Amino acid sequence: MRRPVSRSRRKGRSRLLRCLAVAVIGVIAFAYVHPVRSYLHARDQVEVRRAELGALERERQELGRRLALSETDEFVVQEARRIGLVRPGERLFIVKGLEGHENGRLR
Repeated sequence: MRRPVSRSRRKGRSRLLRCLAVAVIGVIAFAYVHPVRSYLHARDQVEVRRAELGALERERQELGRRLALSETDEFVVQEARRIGLVRPGERLFIVKGLEGHENGRLR
């Protein structure tokens, strides 16, 4: 015949089981910390890279627009005038000393 288990023994076992359960949950939670941290870091990096990609795409479009513009005759004439070139038969006049102008050009 079995002896009845005393109350203090039952309390001890239930306390041990609770401690064991808490320890198991703690180990499981600890095992998830690094993967979750890595996931959150990777997610943040993806957002940063997407923002960089968007900025680079806008820059590429702007450069493409400028390239297309640079192939026009109007742009070539404008740039030639900017650096001081003149067409054959034209005269270049440089006016100095005007307020708000620098080397004959507006500031």
